[in-house]
Amino acid sequence: MPLSDRPFSPLDRGPNPWLHGDAIGLDIVVTFETWLAFTAASAVLLVIPGPTILLVVSYALGQGWRTALPMAIGVALGDFTAMTLSLLGLGALLAASATLFTILKWAGAAYLVWLGIKLWRAGGALDARPRTDSASALKMLGHAWLVTALNPKGLTFFIAFLPQFIDPKLALLPQVSVFAATFLTLAFANVITYALIASRARRVVQSPRTMRVINRTGGSLLIGTGVATVALRAGQA
Repeated sequence: MPLSDRPFSPLDRGPNPWLHGDAIGLDIVVTFETWLAFTAASAVLLVIPGPTILLVVSYALGQGWRTALPMAIGVALGDFTAMTLSLLGLGALLAASATLFTILKWAGAAYLVWLGIKLWRAGGALDARPRTDSASALKMLGHAWLVTALNPKGLTFFIAFLPQFIDPKLALLPQVSVFAATFLTLAFANVITYALIASRARRVVQSPRTMRVINRTGGSLLIGTGVATVALRAGQA
């Protein structure tokens, strides 16, 4: 059949930024270097204690290692919900204007630097008290999902963090699919690790020195990511 007579397919190259970039289409999903940088940054950032980790540790201190799996599933579902909401906004913004998307990257870089400085100056204590109330696996899963999905700081962070690794010249949907799968896998493993450590080695997660090292490492990475993004944008200008 001649190309001109072939029926239109939804997979044809077009202006939809979710499926197609400016001119490259689906040929490249994401470069290995970009994926590796995203994986390394995500792994360190996930270790930083926040409301979700505080909840995980509280349940693990009170009810032991059996809390690990339901909490990990709940956190993964919560992160998926937050990422989906954030990515819908990013996709709409990229479809509306590449310039606005670039402005979001600049604003996101500044936010990461500010968050890193705040984290560096934070205290080292993890104020997690054991939860002695009996809770079913389903209740723990739902609690973890709600805390993770409805955390406004999580939504803001995804909007600021993800654009630093997205190439607007490549198809958006394949990129975010790879990033989402990577992040959710790491988040699941991180919760399992925290829960097991909290149930078996309580002094580690309750040590101000350990938490201070984690906070400052994560803060340094956030600052570095923001500064590197600004330097890269300046070099491309």
